[in-house]
Amino acid sequence: MAIIKQKSKGRTYIYESRSYRNEEGKPRTMKKIIGKIDPTTGKRIYKKEYLERKKAESTPIEAEQDEKSYPTSAIKKSEIKNYGAYYLYNRIAEKIGLTDLLREVFPDNWQQIQNIACYLVTSGEPVMYCIDWAEQTEILACNGMSPTSISNLFKEITINERNEFFGKWSKHRCEQEYLALDITSVSSYSELIESVEWGYNRDKEKLAQINLCLLMGEESGLPVFQTLYNGSLKDVSTLTTTLQLVSSLAINKIALVMDKGFCSIKNVDAMLADKHGLRFLISVPFNLTFAKERVSEEKPYIDCIENIVLIGNDSLHAVTRVCTWGKEKVFTHIYYNAIHAANVKEDLYANIASVLNTMKNNPSYVLGQSSFKKYIRVIKPDLACESLGLVDTIEVNYVEVEKTLAHAGWLVIVSNHVSDAFDAISIYRAKDVVEKGFLGMKNSLELGRLRVHSDVSTQNKVFICFIALIFRCFIHRVMLNKGLYCKMTLKKLVLTLDKLKVQYISGDRILFPLSKDQKDIYDAFDFVFPL
Repeated sequence: MAIIKQKSKGRTYIYESRSYRNEEGKPRTMKKIIGKIDPTTGKRIYKKEYLERKKAESTPIEAEQDEKSYPTSAIKKSEIKNYGAYYLYNRIAEKIGLTDLLREVFPDNWQQIQNIACYLVTSGEPVMYCIDWAEQTEILACNGMSPTSISNLFKEITINERNEFFGKWSKHRCEQEYLALDITSVSSYSELIESVEWGYNRDKEKLAQINLCLLMGEESGLPVFQTLYNGSLKDVSTLTTTLQLVSSLAINKIALVMDKGFCSIKNVDAMLADKHGLRFLISVPFNLTFAKERVSEEKPYIDCIENIVLIGNDSLHAVTRVCTWGKEKVFTHIYYNAIHAANVKEDLYANIASVLNTMKNNPSYVLGQSSFKKYIRVIKPDLACESLGLVDTIEVNYVEVEKTLAHAGWLVIVSNHVSDAFDAISIYRAKDVVEKGFLGMKNSLELGRLRVHSDVSTQNKVFICFIALIFRCFIHRVMLNKGLYCKMTLKKLVLTLDKLKVQYISGDRILFPLSKDQKDIYDAFDFVFPL
């Protein structure tokens, strides 16, 4: 049980604060008001029921007493705060230049932004609970961590400040690594956010949404840029705008990696005509004639040992051709995965067979309910045959089956700069870093649902989640490279570090001893031990 003070509407109130864990094991704080601070004298005024309870319990009142009324040997006020995890965040921010950049772009509230981002990494809980974490943790002094102050921050950050941050943050990263580009859906119940619209929801949720576009470095695993689009837009229609935004931020000489959702003739033409040295690698869907023709040309010849490419646990057949796209030449990489093709075929056959058995055993089965309707034909007898007692004939539509399997196991990638098939597939597969980024934002950084009610607040909340994602991705990459995942999860790492406390007694700061696990974590990050 701790006694804390909190300001509200110009008054300072006194609370009893008790920390506990709920049924899910998540930390929570229960607060009960017991009095207030007299604005004139600065002394505590306790509620009558609190004084009566303390008297009945025969326990002293935890008050700040006048030193003249008590002997100097009295125990002075003391508080203990979590320190280990926040120390890690601060060292990360300093190492990658994030602290300096936030201070430069947001001179009035950079501490508050960094504090909220660190809270999201630590807990992933709604920001309305941030005040409880802030009271228990040694953090940067800032303008406040109450729900009201955070809500005000979400309204104050301007689009110019966000763009300045993205431009400066990405400038020193883009020429160092490939950037994976992708889009995900973020659902919302709000009817007040203009960009929340109905569209293709990638999480299969029956909710309106916005679309979050994210650029992530493949090698560093760190996010570089993000923007929001209306929820009804498809991936392919956002690429031109994204490239314009990136270009306006002076992010030049980038190398983009994209899946087939962004590919269209118009988009590839635009990237080939880019004046800023854009390099790209993109998968071509089979609704484009270009991809179909490449597979038709290579299908008779690709199955030979000389074309084998070994990557990870997979064995692929691969060839590279220089082909014409419009008026330009592009490196075209064609891949065939025989095992994947066989699995797709067996799964399709098994599902069609299951529908056929259902129809035979249950004639009333409505084929229209099945996603495999196009693979099955029901031929009804003419009137003459029906009079003879003949029933419907069920046939497999092998023409549709062959259409579906025609490109199973095949992949076509085009690029304006990657000339080797092994390099191209390695770069393309590494783009799952952005998928992991999305999972981190949705599952661990409180973006599973948007709980804000204006476009400005939405943009700025997602922006601070982007800052939190930088911390989270850096920690993930170190844990992966140093083998920490063999010993603990990311959540366990944070909990282990948060056991490191600092205590303040009469203005003196006392750091608790570090455990072996805490030292091992700081060693893995190559950080000096906290002092």
